[in-house]
Amino acid sequence: MLKGFYPDYDVESAYDIDYESLYEKGYRGIIFDIDNTLVPHGAPADERAVTLVEKLKKTGYKVMLLSNNKEPRVKSFNDAVKAQYIFKAGKPGSAGYEKAMEQMGTDVQTTVFVGDQLFTDVWGAKKLGIVTYLVKPIHPKEEIQIVLKRFFEKIVLYFYRKQKGTEK
Repeated sequence: MLKGFYPDYDVESAYDIDYESLYEKGYRGIIFDIDNTLVPHGAPADERAVTLVEKLKKTGYKVMLLSNNKEPRVKSFNDAVKAQYIFKAGKPGSAGYEKAMEQMGTDVQTTVFVGDQLFTDVWGAKKLGIVTYLVKPIHPKEEIQIVLKRFFEKIVLYFYRKQKGTEK
């Protein structure tokens, strides 16, 4: 029952993923959540985020920001990183992910999703068959509705890591 929420990969940071290796395997599009995935919640794009997106585009990737936030937040972040974006995405619903892949010209076999939340980011992508990377939240400060979800995420992640033999 919980396996539908399990990420394909559980990594420390979006900045630690071997994107070159993924490109060699045929992936061509990367969908990122923004808050607590690339920067702390509500923070502007920093040099690290800008550099990552530039590097990915030079590699040949299409990069999409997929956020449940309103347009002013997503647009201001995107103005710095210069990717594509979808705001008010309705994650974990499928429509935002499907629209992202359509705009990037990719499909579930050539797209990767990177996010910090199981019940929105990972679950939404997994329902479509997109490879998922769960990253640790960058900063502990979060909105109350996310704090509540984190409690249940800990339970799911306990069983996920126990199954993988990595529970600490």
